[in-house]
Amino acid sequence: MSRPGFWDNQESAQAVVGQLSALKAVVEPVEEMQREVKDVAELHQLAAEEQDADELAQLEDDVKALERRCEQVELQGLLAGPHDMRNCFFAIHAGAGGTESCDWASMLLRMYTRYFDANKFKYEELSITPGEEAGIRSVQLRVLGPFAFGKLSCETGVHRLVRISPFDAQKRRHTSFAAVDVLPELPETDLTLKESDCEIEFFRRSSGAGGQNVNKVSTAVRIRHIPTGIIVECVNERSQVQNKRMGLAILQSKIERMEQEKRDKEMNKLYGDKGEIAWGNQIRSYVLQPYQMVKDHRTDHQTGNVDAVLDGELDPFIESYLRHRIKNRIKE
Repeated sequence: MSRPGFWDNQESAQAVVGQLSALKAVVEPVEEMQREVKDVAELHQLAAEEQDADELAQLEDDVKALERRCEQVELQGLLAGPHDMRNCFFAIHAGAGGTESCDWASMLLRMYTRYFDANKFKYEELSITPGEEAGIRSVQLRVLGPFAFGKLSCETGVHRLVRISPFDAQKRRHTSFAAVDVLPELPETDLTLKESDCEIEFFRRSSGAGGQNVNKVSTAVRIRHIPTGIIVECVNERSQVQNKRMGLAILQSKIERMEQEKRDKEMNKLYGDKGEIAWGNQIRSYVLQPYQMVKDHRTDHQTGNVDAVLDGELDPFIESYLRHRIKNRIKE
């Protein structure tokens, strides 16, 4: 970064800055812990020599706080996959349940954007399809931050909601489903797609009801990969070139995942076994009626504080799944 001309190419410079941030996120917490442990040890020795009971009691609290932070640093060590440090593409798709599921998808979007904000992840909307009556049918985001893919990959799968429907005049209980899909963002040097294998279509995309919100230039892009039939869209960048580049990156990630699934006998090492977006395939249930509980069916971690979870408090679920995943790998 100190070399002359480093900032001449903004895109490559930003990639290096992102890599530096990810590495600092690994190294700095460990170095800070080492310094604090040394300081506490020295203060404990002095307090013991002077037999200062109040200071010793305070140091005991400091040690407990350090233990909790040490657990957080340990969790970083569980994010050791080849793509865990990368940014990611994050998508939510409404499933079985019609309007209910579209509304549930919008609730999930709110929950995850609050989680992103709390963890200082940056995010940008790449495409969104509104529901017919309420909520969203699907949305795709680009999420940037250290270990974004590693953490959010723990959320891949079907999420189930049980509640009294606000759309049912008879106030009956309904079950809704939505799926979360997470892909790592690969660097451009890893993109191996041939444009001859792709059908690329540019089109106009309205972001609202009309008027000034209608694009006057065909900047949105739809790309179909002919060999696999995979289709991706990117609509929210400012130019055809940006949308095309982002669309190809998403497509490359989808193809990379497909190849990984072919090599992996369990077909869920990178992506997870999402299955149909309906009953029996959920990874987590959010129950609002007749009682309140959020339960992860993979790890059995659960909490009765549903409001906190829906406000983005997802770290306990992500941490429990990271530990669960590493235990399964050790068994294998």
